[in-house]
Amino acid sequence: MKQAGKQALSDNTPRPASNENYLLISAFSAAEKSPLVAVSKRISECGCNLAEARVSTLGNELSVLALAQGAWDAIAKLENALARLDRDGELRLTHFRTSAKQQQSNLLPYVVEVVAADKPGVLFQLAEFFAQQNISIEQLHSTRYRAMQTGADMFSAQITIGIPNTTHIAALRDDFLEFCDGLNLDAIMDPMKF
Repeated sequence: MKQAGKQALSDNTPRPASNENYLLISAFSAAEKSPLVAVSKRISECGCNLAEARVSTLGNELSVLALAQGAWDAIAKLENALARLDRDGELRLTHFRTSAKQQQSNLLPYVVEVVAADKPGVLFQLAEFFAQQNISIEQLHSTRYRAMQTGADMFSAQITIGIPNTTHIAALRDDFLEFCDGLNLDAIMDPMKF
């Protein structure tokens, strides 16, 4: 028993600062009962801050991704509050502890927009292209819709990517546009404007 205690004390894993504890929360509910109110209320009541949030309607469901930040005991209190909220059954919840995103100054933010006739696998092919180039997808929003004039099923995606600063941008853009031409995708890749 003492050995385990000594081993834990000699562990070189740094503990987070007192308010640098994070809980990633995913909540879903029917669109008319927004989980944002319930989740953000619990975060506030437990003494945590809402560091980041994303809200999206997918099908008939409203989804919320929230990143709560706070002291260790406040995060533990929030975990218990979320467990009670999950048991109530109005929301579908998952949560787990995480850490802050590490700043990567070597990545250049670019925005990619793609429009094409809808067909299976388009998003997979786009994700695979960027993965093969060691380019991270930071944010993505894709949708399927019907074209007003023709009624054709269409696919649209807006993607924020992080390109390593060692990448030759002109060559990457040429490769990407050639890739899109091969799939009959209309696409642009531009630096993100702040």
